[in-house]
Amino acid sequence: MKASSFDFVRPSSIQETTEILAQHQGDARVLAGGQSLGPMLNLRLARPSAIVDISALNELKAVDVSPSEISIGALVTHGMLELSKEAGPTFDLLRKVAGGIAYRGIRNRGTMGGSVVHADPAADWPSCLLALDAKVSIAGPSGTRQLPIGEFLIGSFTVALEPGEFLTRLHIPVLSAAARWGYYKHNRKVGEFAEAIGCFIDDEARGVRRVVAGALSSPPVLLFTSMGGWPQRITIGEVSAAVREAAPAVEDDHVHFHAAAVMRAIQGSACP
Repeated sequence: MKASSFDFVRPSSIQETTEILAQHQGDARVLAGGQSLGPMLNLRLARPSAIVDISALNELKAVDVSPSEISIGALVTHGMLELSKEAGPTFDLLRKVAGGIAYRGIRNRGTMGGSVVHADPAADWPSCLLALDAKVSIAGPSGTRQLPIGEFLIGSFTVALEPGEFLTRLHIPVLSAAARWGYYKHNRKVGEFAEAIGCFIDDEARGVRRVVAGALSSPPVLLFTSMGGWPQRITIGEVSAAVREAAPAVEDDHVHFHAAAVMRAIQGSACP
């Protein structure tokens, strides 16, 4: 099959992008890397009135690093993060996640922002970003606003964007030098979407501990956090119970499978 007809627009600024999106009243789709949108168009799973190509917005292709935050533009590709030379545990985790996404061709074209907005429950970035307590910047007709990633991902393939809005940047708190992290995903073969994801952050210097389960039938879920509910000893039984409570739609015979991925992430956590 081929895509149904649509208008194609390539804006030159963020403001122009929001104006075009607003004109189409939610019936336009933003094109970043196109690795998910392209197949959806050809299969006619998406039939927008317009495609808004944001590839000319060079300010969204930069990674800005400060002592407290890493700000990643929506057009930064998985490959750019995989090959990043920045030091520190945060970038170590980002490289680990980016390097395990699909295949080289997709990593060279697919963007972090596009993946997050697509909100596939089996994708890597949503789980990683929830564990890192990231935020997203959203541009719209009324200006720019920020949301925690957990509030942005509101359902499978569903995010908290209003008509005229699009994601511009991702903001990740910098882990301390001694922070530990673990990331594990199970898939049947290299390059496929995950069937279970576990992500673990332990940053004692900042008082931050977070455990996330992903690749569920819903957005990833935060199982444990240092802000409350951290068990004295994390066992697979504790994790299984937490998965059942946080993601009740997961079938009973799959709960242990997801819990095992989380335990692999915790047990394989890396440190400097």
